[in-house]
Amino acid sequence: MRRFRQKSLNSCCIFWLVLLLKATSSSPLPHGNDPPPLALPSGLYKGHTCVGCVLVVSVIEQLAQWHNSTVKAAVERLCNYIPEKVQGFCYVLAELYGPHIADLIDKEMNADVVCHSLKLCEQDPGQPLCHLYPPPKVGLSTAIRKAKRMVKTSKDLKSFMGFSSVCAFPPLANLCEKMKYVIRNKLPFEDTDGDKFSTFPTLRGYHWRGRDCNDKNSTVYPGRRPDNWDAKIDSNCNGIWGVDPKDGIPYEEKFCKGADSQGVVLLGDSAGAHFHIPPEWMTVTQMTAKSFANLPMAFTDELDWPQFSEITGFLNSTIGGWTDSLYLRLRRRNRCNHRDLQNISQNGGSSGNLLSLIKSLARNQLLDNPAIVIYATIGNDVCNGNHDTLAHMTTPKEMHSNVVQALQYLDTRLPNGSHVILTGLVDGRFLWDNLHDRYHPLATEEWQKMGGEPWQLIEPVDGFHPSQIAAALGTSITWQKALHEWPQVLGKENPFNDQIEAVFKDQGGH
Repeated sequence: MRRFRQKSLNSCCIFWLVLLLKATSSSPLPHGNDPPPLALPSGLYKGHTCVGCVLVVSVIEQLAQWHNSTVKAAVERLCNYIPEKVQGFCYVLAELYGPHIADLIDKEMNADVVCHSLKLCEQDPGQPLCHLYPPPKVGLSTAIRKAKRMVKTSKDLKSFMGFSSVCAFPPLANLCEKMKYVIRNKLPFEDTDGDKFSTFPTLRGYHWRGRDCNDKNSTVYPGRRPDNWDAKIDSNCNGIWGVDPKDGIPYEEKFCKGADSQGVVLLGDSAGAHFHIPPEWMTVTQMTAKSFANLPMAFTDELDWPQFSEITGFLNSTIGGWTDSLYLRLRRRNRCNHRDLQNISQNGGSSGNLLSLIKSLARNQLLDNPAIVIYATIGNDVCNGNHDTLAHMTTPKEMHSNVVQALQYLDTRLPNGSHVILTGLVDGRFLWDNLHDRYHPLATEEWQKMGGEPWQLIEPVDGFHPSQIAAALGTSITWQKALHEWPQVLGKENPFNDQIEAVFKDQGGH
């Protein structure tokens, strides 16, 4: 049964890649006060498809040059690097696109031209052609027209591009609808009891929310107040349950009563979700099969790594640096807070589309513990991906309205004793002043005092998001500030932490 379940989930991982590919060419994420979409949200993902194609084609070209091989051999080499569970998907795409990519690269067409000719990059009406590299001498438009004439004769490619949706296949219809639901609502794919918590890590599972300890009982989940002090079952999944045989007192009552137990919830964007593209995916001189070992996990977590993030991280980082988070600090302060975390963030998140996303919050005013909610949409209300950025920015009036609506919704969901911490927008002038003429210039005085280099604080691939080191460093600085300025929000330190670890040392895993 376990083997069958794993195979099914592997198939879901492959299908997830296909669905995300199709989702990237559909309607945009709502922005500002736009209503939530009825179809798959994609917004900036439309541009992400183009960038993704350009990067992949660039890697193929570099692999061919580095290994002094044909482009066809480079495509096959790249697929061989991919983990076995998704190699089939890679080979299908290689069969469809590979010959055309090879022909175009052999005729000295750059990656921008290749991706436009394959219709993986699109030109919006009235907007200039998107490109990453300098245009060819003949001009980008001319080169694209020439390339399109070269690929339009392919019947297989035309049939694939013309196929409206992978979901049209009857055997995939139900799975597709469930995947759409997950993408749209940011809820766990595998959640048998419907309590918004899961026993599976990715696909919005426990990398994003505390792990469920009984997925067949909707009254058992992280963050709830203990049922009858958890004398018989671990109803809140913090690993503390049962009765002390010495005095007959339930352990939860003995160790957690009056301990100010509370969870942490993040409402955010790609920075909060901890977007990261591993540099080893792009470094052809060091590329091996090991480089892509984490590819299925990364794609089924939407290229986000919330399990290592600044607010809800809980696992040891495997992407450099170390993990330190508000959740880990709260757990260290009070072991009763174990697993009480929710990262409700999405790439492209803004104050507008957060009004839809916030509805995936799992909190019951009567049954659950209070929570510290971090509201952190720090950039997409300003940096919106449109050519005329100013015309599409969220206005101050809209921003105020969106935040107030979010607070009003939280007021109907959060238990008494909860707190909401609002963060400001990133000052773009600071980014420009420090980034426009340097590759990795972002400096933090504290990191430099520790002997670090400024470039280590920014993601090396996208050159924008905070790195793992920056996330961990930010937690340390924020925690010290919080202890000094608003310690009452953090709750008191539990004097029984050592005893809890001693009694439940095998129950503390995430």
